[in-house]
Amino acid sequence: MAAPPSGSSVVAGAPSRVAAVFTAWKRVSCARPLFLTRVPAGFPSPADDYVDRTLDLNDLLIRRPEATFFVRVEGDSMTGAGIHSGDLLVVDRSVEARDGDVVIAALDGEMTVKRVRQREEALWLVADNDAYPPQRVTTELVVWGVVQHVIHEVE
Repeated sequence: MAAPPSGSSVVAGAPSRVAAVFTAWKRVSCARPLFLTRVPAGFPSPADDYVDRTLDLNDLLIRRPEATFFVRVEGDSMTGAGIHSGDLLVVDRSVEARDGDVVIAALDGEMTVKRVRQREEALWLVADNDAYPPQRVTTELVVWGVVQHVIHEVE
């Protein structure tokens, strides 16, 4: 199986691929204040001056550190799922892929991020961008893991 491509170049109109793979490991707590009240995305409301508790991003994003890895996305085929080029995906390889899950998979030696669909005895990899047709799996598909979270910067 080929290694995931390196680099982080962005190609407009390119299918989403894995640009880099990183392992996950908990070393130091990343606990930060978590405010009790939610912030409305509509009209503003008065802010509360107290913190409810702390939130550790490791606890929030990584359920099983030994089975978790990160991948950097390259391409635009999964924008409908909120996954954009340059995003970092948190992937759990201990979760069994089910119909409709977004997975990291190797198909014909190429790493990709797609939604897996089971239809009438056939397995499909489906993009969440209408510019890309569904791809019927006719060769060996190796699922590396199921995407659990997407991390991306705000523009």
